[in-house]
Amino acid sequence: MMEVKSVHADALRRFLIDTDTASDDAVALLMALRYPVIEIEAITVVAGNVPVEQGTQNALYTVELAGKRVPVHMGLAKPLLRPLESAEWVHGQDGMGDIGLPLSGKTPAPGHAVDVIIDTLKRHPGEVTVVTLGPLTNLAAALIREPGIAKLPKEVIMMAGTGQGPGNVTPLAEYNVWVDPEAAKIVFASGMPLKLVGWDVSRGYAVITPEEAQAIRAIDTPYARFVVDIQAALSRFCRTVTRLEGFNLPDPITVAIALEPEIATVSRRLFVDVELGGEWGRGQTVVDHLGVTGRDPNVEVVLQADRRRFLDLLRRSVQD
Repeated sequence: MMEVKSVHADALRRFLIDTDTASDDAVALLMALRYPVIEIEAITVVAGNVPVEQGTQNALYTVELAGKRVPVHMGLAKPLLRPLESAEWVHGQDGMGDIGLPLSGKTPAPGHAVDVIIDTLKRHPGEVTVVTLGPLTNLAAALIREPGIAKLPKEVIMMAGTGQGPGNVTPLAEYNVWVDPEAAKIVFASGMPLKLVGWDVSRGYAVITPEEAQAIRAIDTPYARFVVDIQAALSRFCRTVTRLEGFNLPDPITVAIALEPEIATVSRRLFVDVELGGEWGRGQTVVDHLGVTGRDPNVEVVLQADRRRFLDLLRRSVQD
């Protein structure tokens, strides 16, 4: 059981989650929404896996399922300089596995996501953990408008790029960075306190096998059924494209590390930059493991994680 009856206000940890809500994002949101001793100040939505309007509906549905009152704000509808290249081919046309969920008709909170990011960081300087689960467009736009907010987060934990290993859109690039590399480059150069949980971490430590998925679903709560059933399209993608038995959960392991930092067992401070173009290089996170650039480290890169602890947190998240 995840809930606690009472928590002293001083113990609460403040979160802001920026998401392009599809099937793995929704699991990550549910984990955060049902975790004790955190206060989610806002969920902001960016275009990515699905258009921003659909991602907003998916986030609103997930918040309602969790029985919480957290404001969901719509953000930017396209990358900074490029047309949106969404990923329905991975997560389904509705982003949630095309299993027939009622994912329309809900009203987001007033206020644009970029304004909400700026205002939240200014209102709680040094207190907010920002977790990004999609393209970095909203956060980059906030930095362009107000560069001074770079000093305000407690931490920025990103599901972005790869710390080591292949990409999932090109041989070099992970989707969130590939879809808006200009935004990612701005964020990496911003001076924010950044932690990168790359797609490679999920491939190594957050693959849910068919047997594990069946066991989670057998917990037989609305949450357990939800987190497994919405992976229908993702499971097909993982089987046919990324060659996994089961499905991997990059956004949930990112949120898990934000909630319980000890789930990240090995990380290193390294210099990271982003390639903007080239036939194969667009969106590659260039990670200087050996220090050959001579550049100062700007990102804490997670390299290994505790799979058992991640699965335990996931299971706890779906219990009554």
